[in-house]
Amino acid sequence: MTLWVLGLNHQTAPVDLRERAAFAGDALPRALESLRALPQVSEAALLSTCNRTELYAMTDEAHSLVNWLETHAPGLSGYLYQHQEAEAVRHLFRVATGLDSMVLGEPQILGQVKDAWAVARAHGALGSGLDRLFQQTFSVAKRARTDTRVGANPVSVASTAVRLAQESFARLNESTVLLIGAGETIELAAKHLSEGRVRRLLIANRTLAHAQTLASQHGGYALPLGDLERHLAEADVVFSATAAREPLVTRVQVEQALRARKRKPMLLFDLAVPRDIEASVGELSDAYLYTVDDLERAVE
Repeated sequence: MTLWVLGLNHQTAPVDLRERAAFAGDALPRALESLRALPQVSEAALLSTCNRTELYAMTDEAHSLVNWLETHAPGLSGYLYQHQEAEAVRHLFRVATGLDSMVLGEPQILGQVKDAWAVARAHGALGSGLDRLFQQTFSVAKRARTDTRVGANPVSVASTAVRLAQESFARLNESTVLLIGAGETIELAAKHLSEGRVRRLLIANRTLAHAQTLASQHGGYALPLGDLERHLAEADVVFSATAAREPLVTRVQVEQALRARKRKPMLLFDLAVPRDIEASVGELSDAYLYTVDDLERAVE
């Protein structure tokens, strides 16, 4: 069997295409089981983040991976890259060390690679070949961060978004910020926001207990996700990063919020893939919407 990597990322496909191939939440183990069930595939792992979806597999028929992805997300074949054997190994090393990230050396990607390995292992999709590769990758990534300057000054998508918010709102300490979600990206955003001080921090999440935990750590207020629409008008800045399959914030909701705010501008950062905020929100005259692709341009 041959080691193959098939994927697309922020360099090869825009967010509106990447979100079609994203496997978030419960969709990831289901997709992995489907991939591993292919008769041509003996081992498999699936890495899905806001900036990339990659299939790692042991197979002698790489076209079966393309066909599988085409079944789940049609029309992406022109945006895919493929690597095999030594090139596939080098690619995974670059990914895990942050050298292939939107933000060079960003620290979250190693944890995401470890999560992909753990899910594949838990679902019996790994054999000795891929398991050994991932273990070697973790060792290389750890050594790279210890022995080089990679990640010495860690920057993340979340910290980039917070920096833009601070630049856009000179007095962010007088603003109300709404965080949607309670995962790692939102945790990082909350950390950076609390360090810079904000007047009021609201955290909405599907599981209220998770929002309450995060709120207690950063002096915020927790909300059930069902109350999101009612509190949207209070927010000067919104950060959203969930695993929802459909948008949580719609154009209609933002229009209503802007009217309630008497057209006072809102700044919205959609850090999720698939996106949490309807793209047409960016067409509203007093709403300023940034996606992960916009943040990439800001980093550059």
